[in-house]
Amino acid sequence: MGRILLNHVEKRYGKDKAYVVKDFHLEIQDGEFLVMVGPSGCGKSTTLRMIAGLEDITSGELYIGDQLVNHLPPKDRDIAMVFQNYALYPNMSVYENIAFGLRLRKMAKNEIDQAVKKTARTLEIEPYLERKPKQLSGGQRQRVALGRAIVRNPSVFLMDEPLSNLDAKLRVQMRTEIIKLHKQLGVTMVYVTHDQVEAMTMGHRIVVMKDGIIQQVDTPRVIYNNPRNMFVASFIGTPPINMLEGKLEERSDGLLEFHTNRYYLRIPAEQSEVLKKKKKVNRTVVLGIRSENIHLDSSFEQARPHAQIVGTQKISELMGADMYLYMDIGAPQLFIVRARSDHAFGEDEKLTLTIDMQKALFFDKDTQENLMY
Repeated sequence: MGRILLNHVEKRYGKDKAYVVKDFHLEIQDGEFLVMVGPSGCGKSTTLRMIAGLEDITSGELYIGDQLVNHLPPKDRDIAMVFQNYALYPNMSVYENIAFGLRLRKMAKNEIDQAVKKTARTLEIEPYLERKPKQLSGGQRQRVALGRAIVRNPSVFLMDEPLSNLDAKLRVQMRTEIIKLHKQLGVTMVYVTHDQVEAMTMGHRIVVMKDGIIQQVDTPRVIYNNPRNMFVASFIGTPPINMLEGKLEERSDGLLEFHTNRYYLRIPAEQSEVLKKKKKVNRTVVLGIRSENIHLDSSFEQARPHAQIVGTQKISELMGADMYLYMDIGAPQLFIVRARSDHAFGEDEKLTLTIDMQKALFFDKDTQENLMY
């Protein structure tokens, strides 16, 4: 069974030190692909190392299957770990690297041979079995590292930023390979990364961490569309979400408007009711809107005449089919709009931006919590 339960697990180094991981409570289902993501130093790798048994747990309980493993050594946890730096033995061939763990278990020679060759076929590294790691590319070394983990047939795979040493093109290819591998094997995978694109494309669920604390656990779609707080909203998504401060004012018809010193945006009825119930009328809040929910076409302007901002185009980035426009709208930071790349925009050109207020998020200025969550 590859089910993992972290029951209020905590980690700190020394009694007077701050917690590296605090009150981490999560159940990972058997066969799930879970991704832990967050900035450097947020505690995600430490959490993974506690699951592996490479770090002691300060407090809390850790179960793998139905077994409490707090004090169980790594070799007895039925896990396999893939590291960022591959951790291959340079003096051994690819075959010997993959077979190493099986030889420690004193498996029969013919069983080892069958297992190694089957794993090599799965990962398409059969032609390299006699080579040494230094004769391989980065992607081939990563496949060998995966093979050494797979061949042991563990119930849990732990991966600590395994793609961060690869170039951009190879990272995309290896992401696909790991997803395919998970579908083939059907085992529990816990994957740590600081790359939110990896998190969004690979995980069944994502754990977003900051300062050793879980910020949100959910599917990639929910985390993107309904982030729990401003940190999650700004960390997940490319380009970053736009954030604006403004005051909520009530109209005579009961709807709310979001006001700044330059413009106002009318808030739809459903969102207005939620914000009124949370007593945010005449209070300053933060509006969040993603770049794809801002429109330049005139048909959308006509449909939403009360959700418009005029901005001055300052910088553009061509991203292939899309273009990111960085607009000055009088806010402290530039406003990012996603547009089609077949349009031509001039520097300092004034453009009317229509915001899809149905997709707008509202955050408490002080707590930074999503008011619509």
